Amino acid sequence: MSLNDEGLLNFMAAPVIEFIKLKKPEKARYLCELAEEFFAQGQRVLITVHDDNQGVTLDRFMWTWRKGTFVPHCFDNGAVDCLDEPVVIATEERNGNGARILIQGKPTSLNFVRSFDQVIDFAESYDENLLQASRRRFAAYREAGLAPRMR
Repeated sequence: MSLNDEGLLNFMAAPVIEFIKLKKPEKARYLCELAEEFFAQGQRVLITVHDDNQGVTLDRFMWTWRKGTFVPHCFDNGAVDCLDEPVVIATEERNGNGARILIQGKPTSLNFVRSFDQVIDFAESYDENLLQASRRRFAAYREAGLAPRMR
């Protein structure tokens, strides 16, 4: 009997899913803080963003966001090899650095979420449309048998 990817997912532990409530549009700061926190713990991290513009902007911001800190990272735009970087910023659902932590600057599919040990998502309460979308994701995680919680 061989196991396909679906079968392997059934044997893996469900990811820990945590939501962070944002009262102001300052997600980039949280993305950097979280990346730094997990990097300090020796974890590999994947951060998803909506498009190349957000990827380049976050890449630059991560270099300068706080004096005296450095988080080794790479923007996976397909032009550079990010396999060895502990923190990767990506627009696609691809985990090139083997991260176990997913920080969703952009929401991803449930199947992709299931391939991580821990997932951070955001409840953006400063915008009603974004808040409703985060509520739908929270409910979808519950319906899928996962146990999302607020961080």
